[in-house]
Amino acid sequence: MTERVATTPGLYPLPDWAKETLSDLKGHQKGDLLSGDEGAEIVETYDEVRAEFVDDQLEAGLDRVVEGQARWDDMIAHPLTLHDNVETGGIVRYYDNNNFYRDPRVTGDLTFSGDVAAELESAADVLAGDAPLQAVLPGPYSLSELATDEHYGDDAEFLAAVGDYLAGEVEAFPDHETLFLLEPSLIEDAPEDGTEERVTDAIRTVSEATDADVVVHTYWGALEEKLYAHLVDEAGADALGLDLVAGDREDSVYNVQEYGAPDSLALGLVDGQNTLVEEPETIAERVEWFEGQIPVEAFDTTYLTSNTELFHLPENKYKAKLAALAEAAEVLE
Repeated sequence: MTERVATTPGLYPLPDWAKETLSDLKGHQKGDLLSGDEGAEIVETYDEVRAEFVDDQLEAGLDRVVEGQARWDDMIAHPLTLHDNVETGGIVRYYDNNNFYRDPRVTGDLTFSGDVAAELESAADVLAGDAPLQAVLPGPYSLSELATDEHYGDDAEFLAAVGDYLAGEVEAFPDHETLFLLEPSLIEDAPEDGTEERVTDAIRTVSEATDADVVVHTYWGALEEKLYAHLVDEAGADALGLDLVAGDREDSVYNVQEYGAPDSLALGLVDGQNTLVEEPETIAERVEWFEGQIPVEAFDTTYLTSNTELFHLPENKYKAKLAALAEAAEVLE
């Protein structure tokens, strides 16, 4: 029987009180963190936010708990924007939306930093075993596409270096049940034909750095067929994330029918960027519809998740969507 797991890809919205506190602290405006050298008051504020995020997830009843990524001002480019060998360039727009972030410009070797591992250690302390911990990272392809290479000088070498860097970070993580690798660029800025193998090689490098179940979470549409097949056969992931909210979900169904899938799937069932809160029954119906199109008995786990991060939602809507996902998993039992 397929296990249904309610979870999210992280990146939660800062609580209103934290926005006010952080903007009032000396020398700090959102987006101005420098290489992790926050002052004691800023660190304390993020500690409080992290604890609140954990409580939100436990209260909602999610099956996996993420750290929440409150410090990730630059979203999935964050691990690079705080790296010693990365300069944060001007403001740019990631993907086709109205949200602007800094451009990480890699100027030296991508050496180990341990920044995300430290966040996860803190989250594990707060969680204290009350639920399994889920780690979140950008996937190597998306991270390399959002960055500017001013050091390696070759696209293939740079992608491999990003994969090695992320693998080194993962090796330092505390015990975690799952790892979500966020890969929207696989759809929004798909690899050129003939380069799929280098992409799957980089993802496999990261996947092999952990004993946890690895989910390559894609969103904002369906994967191109050839790339999808490469990911299933070569990426070494335990699950692929499929967006059933944005784009034509029939395309994702076709890919699974035609090319199979890893042992598990993550279904993007809740809109991470729309304030309309889905009913648990609606979410459950979407799962049942999808499973009705494929031989569901072939899968070990179906992750019920939002299609994207939840960062841009109001605080009350984000909490409501957490609860809806957890309740949908119960409806399906």
